[in-house]
Amino acid sequence: MPSGTQRPYVVAHVAVSADGATTGFQPDVARFYQLAQTWKEDLTLTGADTILAQEPALATAELPGPAPDGPLLAVVDGRGRVGRWEALSRAGHWSGVVALHCRDTPPRPPGRPVRELVTGAGRVDLDDALRTLGRDDGVGVVRVDSGGALIGALLGAGLVDEISLLVHPCLAGERATRHWYGAAPAAGLALVAAQSLPGELVWLRYHPR
Repeated sequence: MPSGTQRPYVVAHVAVSADGATTGFQPDVARFYQLAQTWKEDLTLTGADTILAQEPALATAELPGPAPDGPLLAVVDGRGRVGRWEALSRAGHWSGVVALHCRDTPPRPPGRPVRELVTGAGRVDLDDALRTLGRDDGVGVVRVDSGGALIGALLGAGLVDEISLLVHPCLAGERATRHWYGAAPAAGLALVAAQSLPGELVWLRYHPR
């Protein structure tokens, strides 16, 4: 990998409660994905946990096939837990799917219907994966659509360029099981924009300092 390969611009776009939770409340999904179109991403980056939570729905969903004009989907799956790759590729949201593995990922069945990118030893090397996708697939903008574990890992590695929070007017409190920032290190944020939206929603955009 040439050291000068440019990394894509990475946006973490998350629906949260006022106390920073991603669970324990009902998000405005329509508004969330309407705002997500702001960046016109070339790649949607997600984690295995997010995909595994959707697999029961994929089992019964209509699968129209790849979306030729859609973004790529890359799934960080270092432990090789995701199974419904063909359903993901035919879900109608993405033009193609890439499985991000590391060298310690358990052996996969031959002939799996998914492209693999293997980088890193004990875990997926996110920086190298992003730069490889930028170089080989022309990816310029990545939108992270995942839980706090992946976002926290990206923040910890200095790989997030923008944080977008759609804040809902509620406190998840004890109902919350996850927060958007995961195990991210303490860091300052520079406010880029703040906008009030219908339904008492607030859209906040930040650059990490």
